[in-house]
Amino acid sequence: MRTLDVGVAALLVIGGINWGLVGLLGLNPIAGIFGGDAAAFTRLVYVAVGSAALYQVVNLRRIQQRWGVDMGPA
Repeated sequence: MRTLDVGVAALLVIGGINWGLVGLLGLNPIAGIFGGDAAAFTRLVYVAVGSAALYQVVNLRRIQQRWGVDMGPA
């Protein structure tokens, strides 16, 4: 599961950087690399980033327990 956690974190970083660039500079590197906003692979990356965010939200406590992070009282 730790491998999945690391992959999810990487996708969230990629998505965060992408959206930061969209907001600040109007650049969308994911769309630029994979053929535009409507391209199938671009949409697949967007779905993967969105799924990673949902996984992170739903499993946050379990992820913290796996990694031995103490975030205080629940």
